[in-house]
Amino acid sequence: MSKMTFSRKHAPAFSLIALLVSSAAYAENTMEKTDVLLIGGGIMSASLGTVLQEIQPDWKQLMVEKLDGVALESSNGWNNAGTGHSANMELNYTPEREDGSIDVTKALEINEAFMISRQFWSSQVKRGVLNDPHSFINSTPHMSFVWGDKNVEYLTKRYQALQQTTLFQGMQFSTDQQQIKKWAPLIIEGRDPKQKVAATWTPVGTDVNYGEITRQLVGSLKKTSNFKLETSSEVTDFKRNADNSWHVTITDVKSGKEHAVDAKYVFIGAGGGALKLLQKTGIPEADNYAGFPVGGSFLVSENPEIARQHGEKVYGQASVGAPPMSVPHLDARFLDGKRVVLFGPFATFSTKFLKNGSFFDLLSTTTTSNFMPMTDVGLDNFDLVKYLIGQVMLSDEDRFEALKEYYPTARKEDWKLIQAGQRVQIIKKDPEKGGVLKLGTEIVTDQQKTLAALLGASPGASTAAPISINVIKQLFPEQYKSEAWQSKLREIVPSYGQKLNGNVALTQQVWDETAATLQLTKPPVIQMKDAKPATPEAKPAQASSPQHDMAL
Repeated sequence: MSKMTFSRKHAPAFSLIALLVSSAAYAENTMEKTDVLLIGGGIMSASLGTVLQEIQPDWKQLMVEKLDGVALESSNGWNNAGTGHSANMELNYTPEREDGSIDVTKALEINEAFMISRQFWSSQVKRGVLNDPHSFINSTPHMSFVWGDKNVEYLTKRYQALQQTTLFQGMQFSTDQQQIKKWAPLIIEGRDPKQKVAATWTPVGTDVNYGEITRQLVGSLKKTSNFKLETSSEVTDFKRNADNSWHVTITDVKSGKEHAVDAKYVFIGAGGGALKLLQKTGIPEADNYAGFPVGGSFLVSENPEIARQHGEKVYGQASVGAPPMSVPHLDARFLDGKRVVLFGPFATFSTKFLKNGSFFDLLSTTTTSNFMPMTDVGLDNFDLVKYLIGQVMLSDEDRFEALKEYYPTARKEDWKLIQAGQRVQIIKKDPEKGGVLKLGTEIVTDQQKTLAALLGASPGASTAAPISINVIKQLFPEQYKSEAWQSKLREIVPSYGQKLNGNVALTQQVWDETAATLQLTKPPVIQMKDAKPATPEAKPAQASSPQHDMAL
């Protein structure tokens, strides 16, 4: 056979190979690429994207949201309690020790974290990223309210313990019903005047619309050339590339059409959907976790007269035998441009991990590696199981009677029941117990430091800013240490790297400056008799470690 014949015979094959090679090269060159892929269009992704935009504006960011817009799931104002969690009134953050003393460690941690969020939002207002502070944050006094000898004694000791700290100055305490009535008339009117009660009150509390913050942050990001938002889009597959970046498949939920993107870094901030996505990545760290869904419902009153009389957030104490997550609260809220009052939460059960999720969520995330830890948690937390069953069995009358414990003169016709969001309580493998309930937030990263996922719910959106900084610290350890990034972070959070508690001057400065920018009530003047000396350098407030709170 001549060389000419051979060449002619194999020319089509060579042409096909050349075409395939060139097509692959073209696909490689035209493949959509991004530096950071943000999965989920809620407060967490919006906050992280905003911080990254400030410290590294040349990075490309892609945000993918399954629903038709951002902030439609857990960040939506009606799907959470809208509390600026700062431990002013949340009694579960100050447990009583065996010796009867009060442990304020968690309360200080939560408060320090929220002060970071206040500074973050304040800096965004100054930059023009967030507009009209009253649209997303409003001064709302925070109160604790209890009755009965044991609870009154506990709240007295709690108040005394918090008075030894800098961050809780300005708090007032009373066991006098008439004084408490001046703070919150609805919780006293119609109450037995002989009932032993106690309350704390502080003017520095807030009501926060996390959905509005999310919409404004994303709206600002969309104005930058390096940011892209894809809604009605679901991440359906992950593959790790040779360089440890990620090849991610994204599916249009309406048309079913797929496209892929290569991302150097991935953040899974999808709320209840995060666990399932984390499992899809295939990273071994995902095997340590399982999830159990707990929903919440609230009684809501839109009666303007009730809203006019109740302008506080009032948190109570869990009933005897009930887990701490059952703490009821009567909340003044500002939603959709009007004042309303909510009472709850009442726990509900659904196998969905998201309000807009699938009934197969629980089953699809249960694996051979996490089934036993889930079983162990169920056996070790029988009080919780009993509580959830009891909550699901509540009648409308039961819920109304619970409301009347906090609002004695309430009328049924003024209230309706609404379903709020779903929260996924995280279960983690434990070498001793098999599995433990992790009722806080956990950041899970891969060994290669190219992927991070946020699991858990509490204290939730209140700590979106410190959580974002913590994610950055874990994913980008070298850049995080650089003077360029540290300088930018201090622009975003002026007190960053410093501990506030014990530093009277700095605490007062942060209080005053953020209150002025966010148009909040002027904070009280801190008057410490034995203030500790300033602590110039300390670890930044991290995401909260586990505590018993559904963060609803």
